[in-house]
Amino acid sequence: MKIRIGFGLGTRTFTNDATTFGPFVDSLDRLGFDSLWLSEQLTGEAPDPLIALAFAAGRTRKLKLGTSVLVVPGRNPVVLAKELATLDRLSGGRLLPAMGLGAPNPVEHRAFGVERKDRSGWFDEAVVLMRRLWNEDDVHHDGARFIVDGVTLRPKPVQQPIEIWLGGNSSTELRRTGRLGDGWLPSFCTVEDLRIGWPVITQVAAEHDREVDPEHLGALVAYAHTAVPDGVAAFVAQRRPGLDPDDVIPVGLSALRARLEAMIDVGASKFVVVPIGEPDDWDTELETVAAELMPLQN
Repeated sequence: MKIRIGFGLGTRTFTNDATTFGPFVDSLDRLGFDSLWLSEQLTGEAPDPLIALAFAAGRTRKLKLGTSVLVVPGRNPVVLAKELATLDRLSGGRLLPAMGLGAPNPVEHRAFGVERKDRSGWFDEAVVLMRRLWNEDDVHHDGARFIVDGVTLRPKPVQQPIEIWLGGNSSTELRRTGRLGDGWLPSFCTVEDLRIGWPVITQVAAEHDREVDPEHLGALVAYAHTAVPDGVAAFVAQRRPGLDPDDVIPVGLSALRARLEAMIDVGASKFVVVPIGEPDDWDTELETVAAELMPLQN
């Protein structure tokens, strides 16, 4: 089982200009992290993930480029398929898109222009259509939201196929991953969530004559160096009622490593670690994280 460690910037990041983002990317590449993952929030400080990943692609040769997650509802799937195919091609096949419906935030929903009740249907139809556009010529699609008549998308992506990862750990999200996903990358999850959720995903995939690669179980793990801040603890309590914040946010790098090792024991192999709060010095932060976690990669 190939263990891979990626590093992510959350939606509250201020690493969003050339003086901070460029050196940050360079350090990830130099220290041997497998991948860079960028989250999306239209109304926050985080940079646009596709533009920022294209910037990162031009500075690196090996670093994989992930979205965690890219919000699909509100986007034209033909345009998005073209953008992702181009990024995959120009990066030499390094794109790792994780996609979702977007955070349950009314402000974000209004910004994307799709109401919450319509987001699931939009997502499901768009993902199926994008896959066809990446792999077929002369695509015809007459759906509830999109009509495509004789479109051939070129150039095709390097990866055949581009694999789409999904997040979430509700029963609905697990079943959607089984129906549509090529991998599972939940956030704010426990070891037990992974142990219980993965069999559900694989079973649903089998029910739809699909198979999800057993090495495509991962987790996005936020970590703190000291106590979890009150604001973050309140967010966790809202998102995961009844859980102690420490159950989903390890405190200290030794605890972070122990959490990843416990997740490896239940079958997970792909990880994205995300700091709660940003350091004054990214080089020092990344060097200490790499020293603790890189021995897990194989």
